[in-house]
Amino acid sequence: MINNMNGTFLSLSTILILGLSGCNSSSSDSECTRPSSDTDNNTTAHTVVSDEVIAEQRKILAESIEGKNPVAQAPRDIDSVSGDNTNIADNHAPKYEDMYLCDIHFHKSAEHKGGEFTKYAGNGNGEGYGSGYQYTGTLTQEELAPYDIENEHNPLHSGDTIEVHYVYSDNAHATLGNGLKTCFGDVAEGTQPILRVEARVYALVNDKKALDFTTLTKVTNVDGHNQSSDLSRNPGTPVVYEGSTTGPGYNEKVSPYQVTWSVRPTVTKVNIQTVDEWLHDNEFEEEHAHGVRNLLINPALLSEIVTP
Repeated sequence: MINNMNGTFLSLSTILILGLSGCNSSSSDSECTRPSSDTDNNTTAHTVVSDEVIAEQRKILAESIEGKNPVAQAPRDIDSVSGDNTNIADNHAPKYEDMYLCDIHFHKSAEHKGGEFTKYAGNGNGEGYGSGYQYTGTLTQEELAPYDIENEHNPLHSGDTIEVHYVYSDNAHATLGNGLKTCFGDVAEGTQPILRVEARVYALVNDKKALDFTTLTKVTNVDGHNQSSDLSRNPGTPVVYEGSTTGPGYNEKVSPYQVTWSVRPTVTKVNIQTVDEWLHDNEFEEEHAHGVRNLLINPALLSEIVTP
């Protein structure tokens, strides 16, 4: 089923080049999450920008929607239900078990805020690196024993928080791969499939008894639907809302792609060594953590969270 939405969309040929916003920084997008503009240029990764820089990005974003009717955006504070944006599709995404898994990627620090991940990592470099939200729980010294995943774009260390996006499409022709193009299948130009992102937040610990990330992301086929085999291992009642794809490429412009989000407010510990293993061998060609989009705080860009 294809969702014909209000607003302007990129042509399908352009989408195939860009990849998923908020889903993959290597293709310049994540989540969902993976915008093609989710840049991998890490030349300023160690530079922390001022509050004024973030404020200016928010101002440019607000100005970009004047006189327009953009779709509701993401990420957001999931502990706050308010929002003024009503430009959401009539068709709410079905449960993920009835959809087709098409992409898995993750961000360093959570893009969303709320639940057990409310500690601000800082402004970062203004391009998605060094920002986001971190786990507020306690980790032992043993869990924090040094383990480093070196990467020129976005290295990971014991104690870091990641937000994983399991991206689903209602398009039966969706395939497994890197970027939004795999979720669109054979859609007609000017339309998008119904998209759903199951978001899970994990704390990376140096503990072999913690959950295995390769198991959490293992792909199985259930009645002709590609699925991630172990999504149930993260407890808590999800916060479900209508938003968009994410990624720092949308800090100063809106994403045109609507996504139904399901974000668990709890944090589960995973063995960082298994994350390292997955980055070296996975169906989605992921090699490093993605950057994060600025948290959305403008009510005009947020939908109201309606508890079922």
